[in-house]
Formats: sequence, structure tokens, C-alpha cells
Amino acid sequence: MSSKQEKIQKLLEMQRKFIEFEQTGKLTAESYWLPEQGSELEGFKDEYTKVAMKVVDDAHEEVGSKP
Repeated sequence: MSSKQEKIQKLLEMQRKFIEFEQTGKLTAESYWLPEQGSELEGFKDEYTKVAMKVVDDAHEEVGSKP
């Protein structure tokens, strides 16, 4: 993932998927915090956080500030 726009697009896609899980009843506290191995939510939190932090880091770099 190279560009800021690609990262933001990935976050938006993940948010849409999360909302879909929630609206279809697939999302529970347990399935979010302790997803079953192989489930669609496995690794979701970690991946979302990783991409979001890259966007934050890019923004800091863009304006010359430090996180």
C-alpha cells in the first residue's frame, strides 16, 4: 500500500465491512475481541489499526511534525 489515498480507501472498505457485520448480526463483543480462527473478523482489529497508524504517520510526515 503506497499512497495515502489507497490507505484511506482500505480503511473505508474495512469500515463498510464492519458495518455490514454489525447490521447482519454477525458482530458480537466476543466475535470482535476474540474472533474464531478462520473467521472474517480474525485479524480485523490489528489490520485496521495498522493501516490507520500508517495514515497518521503519513500525515505527520507530510506536515513535518512528530507523533
